Amino acid sequence: MKPYPVWVEQIQDKDKADEQDCIVYGVAAKPDGTKVIAATSNFVRVYNAVNGEFIAPLKGHKDAVYCVCYNRDGSRFASGGADKTVIIWTDELVGILKYQHNEAIQSVCYNPVTSHLISCTSIDFGIWSPEQKSVIKHKVSNKITTSSWTKDGQYAALGFYSGQISIRALKGGEERVKIDRPGGAPIWCIAWNPAKTEAVDIMAVADWNQKLSFYQLNGRQVGKDRHLGYDPGCLRWYPGGEYLLIGGSNKEVGLYTKEGIYLTKIVDMGSWAWCVDVFPSQNYIIAGSHDGSIKVTQLNFNTVHGLYKDRYAFRENMTDVIIQNLLQDQKVKIKCRDWVKKVAIYKFRLAVQLPDKIIVYELYSDDVSDMHYRVKDKIMQRFDCNLLVVTAHHILLCKDHRLQAYAFSGAKEREWVLEANIRYIKVIGGPPGKEGLLVGLRSGQVLKIFVDNPFPMLIIKQPQCIRCIDISMGRDKLAIIDETQTCSVYDIKTKKLLFQEPNATSLAWNTHNGDMMCFSSNGYLNIKASNFPVHQRKMQGYVVGFSGSKIFCLQNLTMQAVDVPQSAPMNQYIEKKMFHTAYNVACLGVTNNDWLNLANEALENLNLEVAKNAFTRVRELRYLEFISNIEERKQSKAAETTNNLILADYYAFKGEFQEAAKMYKKSGNEDKAMAMFSDLRQFENAKDFLTSSDPKNIKGLIKRQAEWCKSTNDPGSAIDLFMAASAFTEAIEIAGKQKWPDKLVEIMRQLDKSFVEELRGCALHFKELGKYEFAAESYQKLGELSSLVELYIESHQWQEAFTLCEDHPEFKESVYIPYANFLAENDKFDEAQEAYYIAGKPTEAVKVLEKLTHNAVAERRFDDASYYFWKLSMAYLKLANQAQTRGSVDVNKYLNVRWSKCNMAWTKGKGTYTGISDVLHGSEEEVNQYLDKFQDYQHRAEMYYVYQTLHRYTEEPFTSHLPEALFNMARFLLHNLSQEIPYGVSKVSILYALAKQSKNMGAYKMARHAFDKLQQLVIPRRFQQAIDLSSITIRSKPFQDKEELLPMCSKCSTTNPLLNQMGNQCINCQQPFVHSFYAFEVLPLVEFIPENGISDLEAVKLINQDPPTSGGKGWQESNQGDVQTMSFENPNASRYEEGDTFETRLQNWESMTSYQPVEVGPEILKKMPRSEVVVLKWGSPLRYQFYKNLMPDIILDTCDSCNRIFYADDLELQYLQKQACPFCRKSVAQPEAAVAE
Repeated sequence: MKPYPVWVEQIQDKDKADEQDCIVYGVAAKPDGTKVIAATSNFVRVYNAVNGEFIAPLKGHKDAVYCVCYNRDGSRFASGGADKTVIIWTDELVGILKYQHNEAIQSVCYNPVTSHLISCTSIDFGIWSPEQKSVIKHKVSNKITTSSWTKDGQYAALGFYSGQISIRALKGGEERVKIDRPGGAPIWCIAWNPAKTEAVDIMAVADWNQKLSFYQLNGRQVGKDRHLGYDPGCLRWYPGGEYLLIGGSNKEVGLYTKEGIYLTKIVDMGSWAWCVDVFPSQNYIIAGSHDGSIKVTQLNFNTVHGLYKDRYAFRENMTDVIIQNLLQDQKVKIKCRDWVKKVAIYKFRLAVQLPDKIIVYELYSDDVSDMHYRVKDKIMQRFDCNLLVVTAHHILLCKDHRLQAYAFSGAKEREWVLEANIRYIKVIGGPPGKEGLLVGLRSGQVLKIFVDNPFPMLIIKQPQCIRCIDISMGRDKLAIIDETQTCSVYDIKTKKLLFQEPNATSLAWNTHNGDMMCFSSNGYLNIKASNFPVHQRKMQGYVVGFSGSKIFCLQNLTMQAVDVPQSAPMNQYIEKKMFHTAYNVACLGVTNNDWLNLANEALENLNLEVAKNAFTRVRELRYLEFISNIEERKQSKAAETTNNLILADYYAFKGEFQEAAKMYKKSGNEDKAMAMFSDLRQFENAKDFLTSSDPKNIKGLIKRQAEWCKSTNDPGSAIDLFMAASAFTEAIEIAGKQKWPDKLVEIMRQLDKSFVEELRGCALHFKELGKYEFAAESYQKLGELSSLVELYIESHQWQEAFTLCEDHPEFKESVYIPYANFLAENDKFDEAQEAYYIAGKPTEAVKVLEKLTHNAVAERRFDDASYYFWKLSMAYLKLANQAQTRGSVDVNKYLNVRWSKCNMAWTKGKGTYTGISDVLHGSEEEVNQYLDKFQDYQHRAEMYYVYQTLHRYTEEPFTSHLPEALFNMARFLLHNLSQEIPYGVSKVSILYALAKQSKNMGAYKMARHAFDKLQQLVIPRRFQQAIDLSSITIRSKPFQDKEELLPMCSKCSTTNPLLNQMGNQCINCQQPFVHSFYAFEVLPLVEFIPENGISDLEAVKLINQDPPTSGGKGWQESNQGDVQTMSFENPNASRYEEGDTFETRLQNWESMTSYQPVEVGPEILKKMPRSEVVVLKWGSPLRYQFYKNLMPDIILDTCDSCNRIFYADDLELQYLQKQACPFCRKSVAQPEAAVAE
């Protein structure tokens, strides 16, 4: 660091002999560094900042000017003085504004962010801005001596003569913080640190107690007071905030650190220094003194640094030392708290020269990555030297032509007096205490000096002064840069000049390669390897180190580690076929592409070792496998392993196929060239290598071309080529994948029946495309009838399948069983059963229904379950009929019993029922079991049919049934639950519906019974509260049922209770009640049977006859005056009425232990009107059921499919709504009355 005077101006006023008129009270530099203004006498003097030329005196003040300052952009400046006036000047030196105070102006200061100006006097201060019409002034209690704004312009600090400091806000000028300095000495200088990188605002304060202090914005002091030793007159921060400039009664301006540590004298003023300022963009300092002198000084900060391999030590902020690992980008700071003059680093040693001592540091450990230093020794002496180096045990100081070696204890051990001044010195290593030094002299000599040897050794003598020297890694080459910027490289052993390069400013040998060096010149970096030409690239700065691929460059006082790939030197070695050397250079650091280039060049020249190592670096596993294969072939000494063949394989592997083909041909392997081009789909090139007309080779080539067309998404060409190569399987696969039936047909018709797999493949694709006619053609060509049958079945071409079965009966079962399954899946169960019968599988029809029934019950589709159970029952009835036809079976016991109480196979909780496979096979036993199944499933069908309505009533909010119907349904189910409850049927739902409707209809006894039963069951939560409440309220009702609700037996006229212990039959005559299968009211029907000897068909025929008539005159006409009358005479009426009739048989009924229908003979059958008889025609082996309607006015209707009896109006309504019977779902175009036919 050296100050250089730029210009000096000595102000002398000839008109005034008083020395006070020449004092320079204030100076300010324009922000762009072009002008300087000074406050002296009653003028503002303006100078050219570059050469000190006086521009003009500004006259506007009437008395001495005390202070001046520029605004933030230099467009205006302000001045104030003893005349109590503040003047605002423009950059054209024109005054544009003037305002007054009541006392002399002591300080003016522009805001660094806004355009506000603060002006201070002994009694007040004012804040002005161009936006304001007037100056806002604030009174103070003491004299203001100085002022300064914070870097953000929000606060201003005022220094008082009384020793106090006041921090005021920009808005309103209110005092925010007040600082009372101890001692009460006048505050003469205040300045806020302008550095924007500082986290907090720091204010420097100097008073006339000769103390320097620092404060934060909140008034808290930072650190301790520092003693100046003189009265301060001026204080200014460097623009970056890293240094302070302070001057005063010591008659100089000194440089301080931002912590207040004195560094050095900058300007010698000769008298009191009253003002100082710094050019914002340059290292120029302007100062004014009491004797009228203005001095501008340039301050140059030298780079103080040291480098050893990748460890770089440099000075920062004049008092700190930074040690940086350039490769790992790690830094550590050592605070010396004094001016650092020199720095040297070597291995694990660090030496720092301060003004009065040298401190030697050492690493905590021998770890190369350790960055922690500790003090080892201190040499408490003041040294004056030009250069400083450190070794393991010595400090070496260079002063002119003397070189001195000091131990760390401070003792001088050795001194070398050389012929000329030392220009360059470098430690080149060696054992501890015996290190060697390279010393370059002004005379051009290069010496080698060992620390333990008093005799220098001459290495090279040059005519020019030495500027920079370095020695190669192998200690065999020396590089020198002289004053003419010529870089000369010598062989140390032979003293021979190897080469020279011009325009070199600095150089460094690579620490990892002894043949490589770099040097900087005129903005370029030059890298030279061996004796090859120099490789250049742009780079600013000076080269100071070269390690591997890292070049350490010093630029603008900053050390940078630049990663420079060694591509150019490596390529130079490759051109000379020096692959091992090129590999060593590449190891210093090159890109992946450079590694690949080296590997390929080495492999092309069959240097497998270098190629293998290079490919390993970039992890090219494919090439490594290729090289391994070559090595194996060489070790096996295969006959075909020649250099030409290896190169051909390499070119092919690399993708240079034309070169590979040439090498294949050269080595006599044309077939490999053809195979290569075929694999590449370059078939035109492959044809050039067809050495024979072997059809196999030609077809193979065509097939490969077809595969290429396939892979390039050209399926049409691929099919044609495959067909030309007789590869029909591949052609069929492509045509099928592309869904091209025309191509498939073309291929199929070219094939004969010997192409079995191909024709099957065609048929398969035809089926996928829905072209069943062509698939059938393929199977017919093959003669595979079984596959043809499967095709018809799969495509549902049943008519073609049936036609085929006529000619080939052996396929009957194979066709009709799938046909039956198809019908069952489409809800055509009747047709499906017929198909099963044709196929000879009657049990399969029943199995289908059983599975459907099981699913319906499990899914709680009770209406479907009812339907399927009914279908099952009819299927079993048909099976019973078929079993009867196979043998003579006595079925009389089934004549009069329709609902026998058989054991239910469907049990609640298990969810299973006895299937068709469980039925015994035999004659009578088989029929009996089938009929038991019929009765069981009929019973279940009715149960689920009724329960569906009650289930919906309890689960859904609305129902279409009347309360009476719900009441009757619940009673019907309850009376049929004497046996085990069917799976899925909830007794709670039945009793809940019964209890609710019974209560509403006045059947209180029945309701109480139902509620009592419910209390014994597990009730869902949603019903619990309603059931509990109703169970209590029902007890307030009479314990009886309404008489009109009690059912009456049509046979014996007995009134039955609502709760019948005998079930759904009369308690007297035990006749089962017959219900309407919609409203479930008890119908006025009495069952009768024909007498023995009368078959069902005969009975129906007798009923369908007209009733017998008498032998009387019939219609008689008479005329009596004006009246004509007609009468029908029946002389045998009394005889007819008195004969044997159904009513007389009914009246003669006698109580029996078991139920017996009324038995009638042919005469009675003839007398019965057809409209009053209901006939239920059951299929064989069951007989018909006959009922007499005792209330002919009630019109009944019967479903001839399920034999269920309805009110005619109800059935007609269901036909209109559902177009079918509600029970068996039999569609009926027009309902007909159930009469005996």
